[in-house]
Amino acid sequence: MTKLIDICDIQYGYAFDSACFTEDDSYLPLVRIRDVKRGFSETFYSGEYPEEYVIHKGDLIVGMDGEFNIARWKSIDALLNQRVCKLKAKEGTNEEYLRFALVKALKTIEDKTAFVTVKHLSAKELNKLELDMPGIEEQNVRAESMAKLEKVISHRKEELSALDNLIKARFVEMFGNPVTNEKGWNQKQLGEITTKLGSGATPKGGKEAYQEDGITLIRSMNVHNGLFEYKELAHISEEQATKLDNVTIEENDVLLNITGASVARSCVVPSKILPARVNQHVCIIRCNQRIVPEFLNKLLIDDNYQRLLWSIARGGATREAITKQQVESLKIIVPPIELQNQFADFVHQVDKSKVTVQKAFE
Repeated sequence: MTKLIDICDIQYGYAFDSACFTEDDSYLPLVRIRDVKRGFSETFYSGEYPEEYVIHKGDLIVGMDGEFNIARWKSIDALLNQRVCKLKAKEGTNEEYLRFALVKALKTIEDKTAFVTVKHLSAKELNKLELDMPGIEEQNVRAESMAKLEKVISHRKEELSALDNLIKARFVEMFGNPVTNEKGWNQKQLGEITTKLGSGATPKGGKEAYQEDGITLIRSMNVHNGLFEYKELAHISEEQATKLDNVTIEENDVLLNITGASVARSCVVPSKILPARVNQHVCIIRCNQRIVPEFLNKLLIDDNYQRLLWSIARGGATREAITKQQVESLKIIVPPIELQNQFADFVHQVDKSKVTVQKAFE
């Protein structure tokens, strides 16, 4: 086994002054936790900065909060923010092999890391991390093989993404921009077209109190845009669930992440996980008869509306957050229910195609 610090150099991010964060793209982008996997940033930095914190396209970076993602930076030169680090392989190490090896190693650390709100990966843990590193020739062979497999997986993901884009295009065609509302639809505050809005809590004891089976506890890591992620789905006891009865999930509830790096992600809850509760990072949105859940979800994850939600979330005192009052006050276009249902039927048809692609992917 070989220590990570013996086979690569680690550059940890810098605590840039949040007062200089801006949406002005004439400045360098700032790489934050949520940007690692997607490979681009929509936050820019207008202040001065040390040159050693500039990263380039293709650099290998790791997110050190939440999900410990590792990825190649896909965009233009950017600034390495705190809680993100850059890895550069030393001579005798295939950096692609290192990337593949670290995916598994970081996942193992993530699974073992205790947390109350968000998991943290420390510099100490990275510095002492050990990997099984064969000779350079074997590294090259394995890296090439894994890269081919990754390409196949990427192709399947592109097919799924194309189907998602089809739904987005259909939404815009039917309803336009839900923020500017150029089609002139009636608008209501979200609180006026829902029967319930609310988030829960983490049971006492945190992760240690979770069970293999029982009542589902939905956390922010399970809520992705238009997709419910079953990985690491937590469960709690009947007794714990009773204390969260005010956030009991019902079929067709819309979920919205309201804090942290995953803020603004939204999906419709799958019925197969019921009965369920949510923790404090996830908001339940229960539609009344004037709004169709599938329509509302696609509205919330529309690119324009996502930018609106992020602009609200950035106003959080210490971290990204959307308050219950802000959720209640969100302006929502309300087209005729017949059109909403027509769109929902279209989504269900596309979802059938996605299932077919997903099966081939698996």
